[in-house]
Amino acid sequence: MTKNIIQLSTLIAEPFYEVHNAIWAEKCTHYWLKGGRGSTKSSFVSLEIVLGMMKHEDSNAVILRKIGVHLKDSVFEQIWWAICMLGVEEQWESKTSSHLEITYKTTGQKILFRGADNPRKIKSIKCRKGYIRYIWYEETDEFAGMPEIRNINQSLMRGGKKFVVFYTYNPPKSKKNWVNTESETQREDKYIHHSTYEKIPQEWLGKQFFLEAEHIKKMQPNIYRHEYLGEATGTEGTVFQNVTIRRITEEEIATFDNVARGLDWGYAIDPLHYTVNHYDKTRKKLYIYFEIQQTSLSNRKAYEMIRLENVQNALIVADSAEPKSIAEMQSYGLKMIPAKKGPDSVNYGIKWLQSLEEIIIDEQRCPATAREFLEYELERDMEGRWQSKFPDKNNHAIDAVRYAREYDMRMVKVT
Repeated sequence: MTKNIIQLSTLIAEPFYEVHNAIWAEKCTHYWLKGGRGSTKSSFVSLEIVLGMMKHEDSNAVILRKIGVHLKDSVFEQIWWAICMLGVEEQWESKTSSHLEITYKTTGQKILFRGADNPRKIKSIKCRKGYIRYIWYEETDEFAGMPEIRNINQSLMRGGKKFVVFYTYNPPKSKKNWVNTESETQREDKYIHHSTYEKIPQEWLGKQFFLEAEHIKKMQPNIYRHEYLGEATGTEGTVFQNVTIRRITEEEIATFDNVARGLDWGYAIDPLHYTVNHYDKTRKKLYIYFEIQQTSLSNRKAYEMIRLENVQNALIVADSAEPKSIAEMQSYGLKMIPAKKGPDSVNYGIKWLQSLEEIIIDEQRCPATAREFLEYELERDMEGRWQSKFPDKNNHAIDAVRYAREYDMRMVKVT
């Protein structure tokens, strides 16, 4: 392996030597590579995939972004960069018509590019030769969470003896963001690596990059720590410090006797969100275990989806901003009433949620809810300083939960 490192030392930065050794020694399956700007983690992964495919003739690769339209100008060009830097561009050819793909001409092995916004096209992937050995999630934090990634891995990791899965991302600010908590979870076949620009040769990034980094370090140290050092610095602005992400079992659900349902309207850009949760008044614990969150959902379709869960037609408290939608749902026979809200109801509701001993969310059942509660942060001013204001964005699940628990909130004084 030392020989490989010496040969690649002009392409692979010193912080990645041990990762390179681990990959070629087949020590792990999952490689979580996080870091700040200029850490060259994406360059490293692109080189490893090209080199690995040229060594293993039965291997193919699938490279993913959350949104497919971002593939062409990011990972597709990154792979071609690796091919050119290795001096083997004559041995590869690309196709950009219906699907992006790059083919190793000698064997017909393929590097395929897919967006997770079209999961059917991922499930339908078939390789003419060999199997998918390499999987790369670029900008991993853009994905909805581990349930989504597990589903993709289950579709792709078939038919082979050894797999290499890369996860590359700049850590989000909130330490409770799913990707930050996942990267701290240990397992035997998982390699976790953090890199920064500090040990990258200056000629690779350019002198100006380092000058800009030093300026930000001096003028805005918190931004520097997040953007350049890849640190999760947003804890002080995290609204819900009382969230626990874990599986809520069927046995637990069977004992729930204080269940409530809430609905936040949406259609085109903003999603409709329906929640089902249980509140343990004695222990001040809220359990959130069912959700529907979807855009472009008609009221009729939403009704049909809700009735599949709400078979007893239990009461639903909905956002009062759309009385026509409530009336339409009532006309279908759904038992629904408008939320009372009232002055400062948003602040009051969020403070009530903050006052609970624990908000337990089943991420597998409620990925959107988990993401919202973990990532919800206070507003910032123009200088990036935290303000004591709760933002009215990316809070559809939070609003639905507030509506569901209006009665419980009115029974308690929150300061």
